Amino acid sequence: MQMAEKQSLEAKLERVGNVLRLTGWVGLSLQIGFGAISVLLLMFAIAGRSFSQSTAVTPGVVPGVGVNVNPGTAPGIGVGIFWAVCGILALLGGIYFAFRQTRFSKRLRHADTMKHPTKSEVMNVLRWGAIVGLVGMLLTILGGGATLGVLLSKAIAQPQGVAIYDPTRMIRSIDIMVAMANMSGIAANFVGAVASLAVFEWLHR
Repeated sequence: MQMAEKQSLEAKLERVGNVLRLTGWVGLSLQIGFGAISVLLLMFAIAGRSFSQSTAVTPGVVPGVGVNVNPGTAPGIGVGIFWAVCGILALLGGIYFAFRQTRFSKRLRHADTMKHPTKSEVMNVLRWGAIVGLVGMLLTILGGGATLGVLLSKAIAQPQGVAIYDPTRMIRSIDIMVAMANMSGIAANFVGAVASLAVFEWLHR
């Protein structure tokens, strides 16, 4: 009877370990992938914004034929960049907890039961992974909303069929990059939160 219970427990632990390993590595890979895209877009946006600021024309000096052709910087776009950076920092926490999940799966498959993590340890890692993912989603949603608000205000302010003489009213690729960085951050944090919540609910049952 004890042998049957031991085999049943080992089979259950192996099943739990396999689920933790699968969701951990899948979540880790997707979070790193989406996070890398977000970081690259954000780096291009920040570099372009810094270049625009460094080459800005001195107020009152009108180049060429009287039109300031410098793209300038978008008012409010810095808010989107700030929240995107905060979302990436939260994503790093999600990646850490996903990696911890894969380590727990390895320990669960170890022959020495003393090295097995307790259920509370596993649940805490999953809980914190879900919390960090949800917080990261909130931060990047704020960033995406701020950036889309800037793009909408620019689109409304642009005169139709008339040349734009105010560079701050032009929709630039930098603005779109910030929006895409936030969207990618939302996707990355969403993956981490869903993976942790799904395994947490499965273990809880």
